[in-house]
Amino acid sequence: MPTFGVHAFVFIGEWNTDSGNYAIEQAAKAGYAFIEVPMLKPTEFDVSSHRAALKRAGIYATCSLALPRHLHMPQHPEGAHAFLVEALTAVEALGSQYLGGCIAYSLGVLTGAPPTQTERDTVAQVLRSVAAEAKTRGITLALEPCNRYETYLYNTLADARETILAVAADNLKLHADTYHMNIEEEGFYQPIVQAADVLDYVHMSESHRGLLGTGTVNWGEVWRGLADAKFSGSLVLESFAAINPDLAAATCLWRPPRQLSDVLARESLAFLQQGAAAHHLA
Repeated sequence: MPTFGVHAFVFIGEWNTDSGNYAIEQAAKAGYAFIEVPMLKPTEFDVSSHRAALKRAGIYATCSLALPRHLHMPQHPEGAHAFLVEALTAVEALGSQYLGGCIAYSLGVLTGAPPTQTERDTVAQVLRSVAAEAKTRGITLALEPCNRYETYLYNTLADARETILAVAADNLKLHADTYHMNIEEEGFYQPIVQAADVLDYVHMSESHRGLLGTGTVNWGEVWRGLADAKFSGSLVLESFAAINPDLAAATCLWRPPRQLSDVLARESLAFLQQGAAAHHLA
């Protein structure tokens, strides 16, 4: 049975102590089981305050990040490794057991060429070490492919799956995102089914990053793929109701969705629950 979560940026534009605790509260009020926390600056993360807020709200947290621009993993493997270990420390202290997202690259770093085998081999080597460290802390890692305009390194589920299998760590999984799939994949059903062995986390995100079901994502194919993949992981609403300069620059989001946060959260959760039930996932 899938579990439904919501990205913090549905409610806030930037994570700090006060805004983060507000997002935690709003996620719980909207009925989600967990909130996805952007662990973008792990050394500045107010762990004790957020852990207390999660306890008060009665929900748990998963975490995600993108590597800083100066720590793009193929170019700076040692620095990327150190940053990820710092992030694991914060994730563990928060009481979370999941770190996903762009853990192998920096958004917006483009070389003007396709990825080389050497680059992907470097990523596999670093992630193998980080996964081993994560396992000692009881943390699962997940690698998310993004579209060609944000990265050249991993664009499809098959791209990321290849590296995940090369790493061969049972706590390294695949993190899919329907927004990126809508750009890069030849449909939704087949990629999901073919990645079923490693897929356990999905950003459910519309083509325009707004309210689910109002864009061009083929949700029928998504649900059918998840059903045939016997998916039982996490389904996470990802939208961006407020946009900060760093987020805008990384994702090329120049305008917010038409709906307010509470509408996005409430109506999208209903969309997820109805879709899962109709396809016998819930």
